[in-house]
Amino acid sequence: SRHNNIRHLVYASSSSVYGLNETMPFSVHDNVDHPISLYAASKKSNELMAHTYSHLFGLPTTGLRFFSVYGPWGRPDMALFLFTKAIKKGNPIQVFNNGKMHRDFTYIDDIVGGVIKVIDTIAESNNNWSGLQPDPSSSKAPYKLYNIGKSNPVKLLDFIKAIEQNLGKSAQMEFLPMQPGDVPKNWANVEHLVNDIGYKPSTDIKEGVKMFVDWYKGFYKD
Repeated sequence: SRHNNIRHLVYASSSSVYGLNETMPFSVHDNVDHPISLYAASKKSNELMAHTYSHLFGLPTTGLRFFSVYGPWGRPDMALFLFTKAIKKGNPIQVFNNGKMHRDFTYIDDIVGGVIKVIDTIAESNNNWSGLQPDPSSSKAPYKLYNIGKSNPVKLLDFIKAIEQNLGKSAQMEFLPMQPGDVPKNWANVEHLVNDIGYKPSTDIKEGVKMFVDWYKGFYKD
């Protein structure tokens, strides 16, 4: 980017960087030094590299910590795809932590709307930043971090119920313990994104799952 006169580098981070943090909702002012998966560690490393580029080369960078993004054209190995496929075919689904999970599910259209606005909101240096009390969300360098989520955690079992309702079928659930590297809950504090770009996610879980299932049934003819 620095060799091609890129005016603003916006990159994907993840809510997974919060790792063992338990203070809810997750804030960009929180330290994120205890990742519990290699994926989370890679995203934390991404943020560190971005800050270093901003500091050394003056390249404005903004990291967006995505929270449980779902919707059409997503990755087929994600829960919504796996659940929908299995329920539609009458196969069992694996539900971890015995269903005691909450996710800040965020519909893809709300994510894209936020990303587009962030692109034109170029990261700037924070003149009030101090190394004596370093705020992780900004810097003396042109560097910024935001959470981007719905800020409304949903029970995993309610998410599954929405899929069932739209497929007209009941799920066969296999309840299992928590997977290593997973967390029971995520929840985004998005106040800075709201203040800086007017971010306003509007798609609730029932509407979002319906749009996904309608797309899925049209795309996959099985």
